[in-house]
Formats: sequence, C-alpha cells, structure tokens
Amino acid sequence: MAQIIPFKAVRPTRDKVSLVASRSYQTYTQEERDSRLEYNPFSFLHIINPGYKYHKVLKGKERYQMVRNRYLEFKEDHIFVQDEKPAYYVYKIVNREKMVFNGIVAAVSVDDYKSNIIKKHEDTIEYREHTFKDYLNTVGFNAEPVLLTYPDNDELKHIISEVQKVRAEFEFTTTFRDTHYLWIVDEPEDVNKIKGVFESIDTIYIADGHHRSSSSVLLADDLRKSNPDFTGDEGFNFFMSYLLPESDLRIFEFNRLIKDLNGLSKDDFLMAIDPFFRIENRGITVYHPSKKHHFGMYLDGEYYSLYLRKNQYKIESSLDALDTQILHKTILEPILGITDPRNDTRIEYTHSKMGMDHVKSQVDSGTFKVGFGLLPTSIEDMKAIADEGYIMPPKSTFILPKLRSGVTIYEF
Repeated sequence: MAQIIPFKAVRPTRDKVSLVASRSYQTYTQEERDSRLEYNPFSFLHIINPGYKYHKVLKGKERYQMVRNRYLEFKEDHIFVQDEKPAYYVYKIVNREKMVFNGIVAAVSVDDYKSNIIKKHEDTIEYREHTFKDYLNTVGFNAEPVLLTYPDNDELKHIISEVQKVRAEFEFTTTFRDTHYLWIVDEPEDVNKIKGVFESIDTIYIADGHHRSSSSVLLADDLRKSNPDFTGDEGFNFFMSYLLPESDLRIFEFNRLIKDLNGLSKDDFLMAIDPFFRIENRGITVYHPSKKHHFGMYLDGEYYSLYLRKNQYKIESSLDALDTQILHKTILEPILGITDPRNDTRIEYTHSKMGMDHVKSQVDSGTFKVGFGLLPTSIEDMKAIADEGYIMPPKSTFILPKLRSGVTIYEF
C-alpha cells in the first residue's frame, strides 16, 4: 500500500512561473547560465547558484546556506507563495515532439522506499548521496520532483482527465518548446479519492532521481535519530515526486564511446569479440540495432553489426538479459578493461537524441576509438530488474519527461 500524500506547495505566482522554472543546473552551458543569471532576476538558477550575486564560487555548507537565503528572499519578495491547503498537483507536459505526459505531483513516504514498495533499478554513489543529504538538511526543501512510475490505472486516468477540463493554474512554454500545465486538486473529496487509489497500488518504480530519493531517506534516518519522539507525519518523512503512469513514460538509450582499444590492434580487437558476436561489416552504411541483443559499432571509419551468440553467453536473470549488461560483460570489461563504468574516464555516454552520427563524428575526430549503439531498455526490463533486486549498469536509460525545478517546492 503506497502512502502518497498531498502537501502545501510553495509555488511561483502565475505571472512569474515561466521566468522562475529552470532545467537542471548541469544541463546549461556556462554561457547559458550566465545569460539567464544576468537577464532574468526571477530564474530559479539564482537560488541554486547564490554566489553569482557576489561574483564568487561557493562550495559546501557555505553554498547550502546561501541557497537557503536566496530561497527565503524569493518568498519575502512574493515571487513564491505557499498554498493554504494540502493539495495534489496534476501536471501535464507536451514536448516539442508532441509527446504527452500526464501525472501527479505529491509527497511520497521514505518508509515505502525502505520497504521496497518504491523500487529502484539504478545504483547510487555514496558520496553523492551524503553530499545531497547535507544540502537538503540545510536548505529544507525539494525543488525538483523525483520521477516515479506506476502501473496504468483507469481510475487515476479518469480523475486526471476530469481535473484537466478546467483552466490550468499554470500554463507556460519553455525555450525548448515544451509546454507545461499545472492544476491544483485540494477539495477534500478529490484529495481522498486520489489518496485511496494510490493506497491500492502495491508497487511504484523510480524512473529518474535515484540519488535524490536515497538522500531524502538518509536525511529522514538522521532526523528520526535526533527526534526520537517522531510520529512519522513530519515533513522529513516524505519527499516530492512526480508520479506518471507507465504508458506515459518514454525510455531512450545511451550509446557508448571508448577512448582506446586497451592496447589491441583493430584486427586483434575484432578477433577478441568474435567468440561472443557474429560480426558483419556494414561499411559506411549506418547500422541501428533493431532487436534485443543486437548492437551497432563504429570503428575505424566503418559501421559493424554485432549479433550475440547466445550459445556462448548464459542468461540466467533479467540483468543478464539486459543489453547494457551484455555489452559490459562481453566487451567493455573483459576486452577493453573497463571494470568501473561509473568512474572510468575512458568511457563516455551519449544519449540517443545525438544518434550514431555523433558517435561517428567523435570516433572520426580521434577523440574516441570505438563507439557502440544500443536499443532502448524497455519498461518491462526496468521493472523486472527492480523486482529481482538487481541494479542496472550506469546510463542504461535516458528517460523522459525531464522536469523543471522551482514549479512546485516541498518544504520539510
């Protein structure tokens, strides 16, 4: 039984939401960040990059406290206001490719994470968990929801559809030409109906935001220890999420680029992978895999198709059957010597929007020696791995939608 609750969101005023909302900090180039900070005084980037005001790079606890200060200034200036009643927030995104995402922003329980009602499929890096935990402890809010997905539910679909029949509280389009809509659901009857439907759902999956969710759980553990009389209803026992039905989720692949052949010549490398793959030289014809366990490769000016020889590779679990795991276990680790794909500087990941043309250009430039193209991981693969308690290799999924920071804020 999932505990998905309403909360009193802190939100930008309707006239400023398009100016406030921002992408993840890391997705901007330095030039883009500087431009937004210089010309848009309402951007959420001013909160998460507070040193800009003093032309200073801030780090650690000093930065966290300044983030908190900038956030409070936005509230004092009435750029942000807080809702008076706990609410669910129906959120719709229509992107430039006309993909439509309909979900609900709510607060979810850290206990559901700990008891595996909320399941993960991706590993986390310990120092990043603790760094973000310390950040959350100082700033006291979530500004970007963790993306969760649940099995399609007709009752929730009907509720969302009915809510969207009236004018949205927010409607704005970004420079990426994605249009965002938000409706407030705060009438007690509607709130109880949504809460009841979520309570009937046995399992929810993290689609994107593993570090943010795990950091929230670590923080809750710390605050529970320092507040032994906690009831479980305190704000720190929850974290903000955007819950999306599985049919709305879009999963794309990350391709792989490798800087060298680990001391092998081209011919020796091809011979080394031959026991595991049927290799066909496609020349200058771009090859995109069309089936699971098929891979594209670009090497020395030519494309290759690689078909897994299944009699040479044992599939005994959902993880074994995952294409990113197959590539790692047959080529990246044993032949190219990449044992730590999270931290090895010889490997880089490029998402599918950049395509195999980008892989080709990077190899042709000499920056990388070989590139691999994959099929997207399916939602069924992701769920099976989470259900069996396995962890995917890094960058196994590139997931849409990508959410904006500062549209709804959860204070805890």
